[in-house]
Amino acid sequence: MEKQIRLIIAGGGTGGHIFPAVAVGHAVQRLSPDAAILFVGAEGKMEMEKVPQEGFQIIGLPIAGLDRSNFLKNLSLPLKMLKSAIKARNIIQQFQPNIVLGVGGYASFPLLNAAQQLGVPTVIQEQNSYAGKSNKLLAKKAERICVAYDGMDKFFPKTKLMKTGNPVRKSISKATVSQTDARQKLQLLQDKKVLLVVGGSLGAKSINEAVGNGLEALVAGGLQVIWQCGKPYLETAKQQAAPFVGSVQVQEFIRDMATAYAAADFVISRAGALAIAELCIVAKPVVFVPYPFAAEDHQTSNAQALVEKEAAIMVPDKDAATMLVPILFALIADQAKQVRMQEALSALAIDDADERIAKELFELAHVSPQNLNAQ
Repeated sequence: MEKQIRLIIAGGGTGGHIFPAVAVGHAVQRLSPDAAILFVGAEGKMEMEKVPQEGFQIIGLPIAGLDRSNFLKNLSLPLKMLKSAIKARNIIQQFQPNIVLGVGGYASFPLLNAAQQLGVPTVIQEQNSYAGKSNKLLAKKAERICVAYDGMDKFFPKTKLMKTGNPVRKSISKATVSQTDARQKLQLLQDKKVLLVVGGSLGAKSINEAVGNGLEALVAGGLQVIWQCGKPYLETAKQQAAPFVGSVQVQEFIRDMATAYAAADFVISRAGALAIAELCIVAKPVVFVPYPFAAEDHQTSNAQALVEKEAAIMVPDKDAATMLVPILFALIADQAKQVRMQEALSALAIDDADERIAKELFELAHVSPQNLNAQ
């Protein structure tokens, strides 16, 4: 039995990969304050900024994805992959981890691949209901695959699967803010319903356009709107919201999501794995508009898994302009459906996924946590 866990967490690229990774990192620290944790990400990606803000050390690999819009940029890919493979191997030899966790994203594959070649136990955290190509390759030599959805044995060996759920930030999973306090903080009226619109950290074109064009109807229908529109759409959204001062709040990015969720009665959202995990915990009636160009169209699979359990409504991206606002109003008018959705979402919620994964990492690394009762 080793005395100290030495953990590398690899991956990133989007908030959907970074926030769960950070949540697991913090859970490991709660279980063992002397844990040695190193993050490995991709140079130039958001994890290089976000992870240090959470108090963790991170090293970047010179890895990049395929650029579908500019073929010439792909000419340097083989060299970047080779450099990343060499650097990943060096990182493992220098840091000497006794366990490595991959959370998806560009840096995950070269780091886990190197770890497997060097005989270091690896764990995969697959957030989506449709497994990515890299994770399917890495699964052959991984010790454990932590998943959030049923039926993942169609992608991975059944004996390696562990249903942990997706890690959610403690500020959301353990939030105590009431709807009254949240609305007061956001300067919203207490007696009017609130719609929260979130399209991921960069916003979502189809959602933004549908909401922007539907603002008059939404406000006339008695709604107050909290609208996270992302940087690219910010100026347009501000212009569209200008006639509705007091009823529509436009934000480029919402940092305090716990308060935004608490204030809301209804949510319109993309169907990334992290958003879904959060929405199951807060249990707010939701209309998903999946991003259709996500790898293997996994957002549609994610949303469909909830639709089948009557936990959500889904509107295809191509139909958002015409269908999103009418479908939202149909949901608002159907209180029985709202109750069914809230009950179904709550039944799917897992609020300790970070700790479930952390405990599995300790076990596979043959290290005993110092603080078994950490919360």
